[in-house]
Amino acid sequence: MLIDFEDKDLETTVQKDNVCFVTFSAMAWCKPCVNLHPVMQKLSDEYKDKAKFYHADIDSKAINFSTSANVRGVPTTVCFSSGQEVSRLVGGVPEQKMKSFIEESLTKI
Repeated sequence: MLIDFEDKDLETTVQKDNVCFVTFSAMAWCKPCVNLHPVMQKLSDEYKDKAKFYHADIDSKAINFSTSANVRGVPTTVCFSSGQEVSRLVGGVPEQKMKSFIEESLTKI
């Protein structure tokens, strides 16, 4: 399940989750973000037993977190373990590349 992230939830989500993936996006104006969203929904279901998945909109609900995470372009997907960045993938990528990124990130934890 892909969970909507809000800045106010940072301390109870990303910082406490053993493993999570946060996809920073701007759904209102970013076409690659719109295209990546259903891919992340699918993969969040596929990997639900291994990690939590969050969707963070940089224009509305995740303005502060995107800044503190040094997000410079969207979409950006970041793997965190207990609040620490493990790996990062920038760009709207095909499903197989995102799946490979998730699997590689999980091996680093």
